[in-house]
Formats: sequence, structure tokens, C-alpha cells
Amino acid sequence: METVEYAPGRKADLHGEPSRPTVLMWHGMQTDARASVAVLADLVAGHGLHVLASDWNSHADDRGRSDLLASLDFARGFGSGPLVLVGWSMGGLAAADLTVHAHRLEIDLTHTVCLAGAFMAAGPISGLHVTESLSSEEIGTPFTLLHGAADDVVPPKASTEFGEALRAAGWPVEVAMLDADHASIAGAAHDSVADVYVPATDGATRDVASDVAARIAAVVGVRPD
Repeated sequence: METVEYAPGRKADLHGEPSRPTVLMWHGMQTDARASVAVLADLVAGHGLHVLASDWNSHADDRGRSDLLASLDFARGFGSGPLVLVGWSMGGLAAADLTVHAHRLEIDLTHTVCLAGAFMAAGPISGLHVTESLSSEEIGTPFTLLHGAADDVVPPKASTEFGEALRAAGWPVEVAMLDADHASIAGAAHDSVADVYVPATDGATRDVASDVAARIAAVVGVRPD
């Protein structure tokens, strides 16, 4: 793993070989918490992908918009193909918000994977709820929505209802409920004392994250080297 600055003072961790197809991964609401998705990022990289897990600050005045777009610009500098975008929780909302507005922003994505996406909130890219911006006239990047059936932070219906809205607008989408909670779906654990998410160390969570990583790799069509 290598740590770099994607913008002045803003850090990202690079996992895997830069020559491989790139996955941009956004963590959740916790500020500058790229380490929380390190387990998942490593597992995804193990499938022959290059993963950029970037810090961002959802509590900034612009709700993290500038961080998100700067990390996207940086990630687009690797290779020549379009990106796969992965986001967890509030990062999943951000990923969906960007994808729905990708045509207007002139951004080309291969696929967007949202893990426990907080779709009930307004998106940090547009300031709108993602369902408000869906249009059957601008059908874009396919979505995969993964949610833990035991999630008690973001209710699973957030993904099922967004999936229904995508289908109604004609967007390609797959929705899957996994045997996971809000943290384990991203390879993380919740430290209840500090009230922060950290990389998980237990085998059960790693098994969940391995399943998620394989699903992410499948949308790119790669296998481990």
C-alpha cells in the first residue's frame, strides 16, 4: 500500500498495481476515515484491481463535494479506461449522486457499487435527493446496491427503495441483501468507545468483505492473478 496526496493536504491509500483497472472507494460520514475501508480495499486489490481509497470530509462547508471531485480527478489519471466507483454509507450516497449526474459532469464510469447507501439524505455532489434527479432520458452507469440485512444504522429499505426507483426510470441495477451489518459490509468494525469505524480484524467480517470484494471484481470482469 502507498499513501499519496490526491490534492494538497488530502490523502488517499493506493492498493494494488496502478496499471490495473481502477476502483475509487469512498468511506462513510466519518471524517478522513480511509483506513476504515482498508480491509475491503486490500481484498478488492487481490482480484487484480487498483484501488484508491480516499479521505473526504462530509462535515465541510460543501459537505465534501470538493474532496470527492478532487479524488475522482486524481483517480482518473490512472490508466485509460473508465472507473468503477464504490461507496459505503454516506460515501455510497455520494457515489450514487455522482453517477446520476455523471452525464452533466462529463464523467465516464464503468459501474457504481453502493454499500449500505444512505439514500434518504441529500447528496453531497448535487445537494438533491438522488431519486429527484433520475431520468429515463439519461440512463447511465449500471448500479449494484449491496446492503446488510442486519444493518441498524441505515435501514435496508434505503437500498431496496432506491433500486425500485432506478428500475422505474429504466436504469440497470442489481440489489442484494447480505448477511452483514452496517460495518461488516465494508470490512469495518465499530469502536463503540471512540464511536468511530476502524478496520475489522475478525474472521467473520473478513468473510463478508471477501464476498463484497468478489462482487465488485465481478462487475469489472477480472479474476485474481
